[in-house]
Amino acid sequence: MHEFSVALEICRIAEAQAAPRPASAIVSVGVEIGEGTDLVVENLNFCLETLLASPPFERAALAVERVPGNDLRVAWLEVDDGR
Repeated sequence: MHEFSVALEICRIAEAQAAPRPASAIVSVGVEIGEGTDLVVENLNFCLETLLASPPFERAALAVERVPGNDLRVAWLEVDDGR
């Protein structure tokens, strides 16, 4: 199931982009999945929800959108900056 390795990479990207804040500051992650990818979206959702519910993310919400094409990307992050 390569969806798990894709989910791990999405979480790594989210954590890297949120630096220098801790990953727990990530409130939500938006992912766009191209309709032409070989990913099983339900499996990817399950993997991402499981990873984002675990430390260090502490229940960050997930928003997945299907888009035309073959791309997969982290479209946006919502980060709590403490303000």
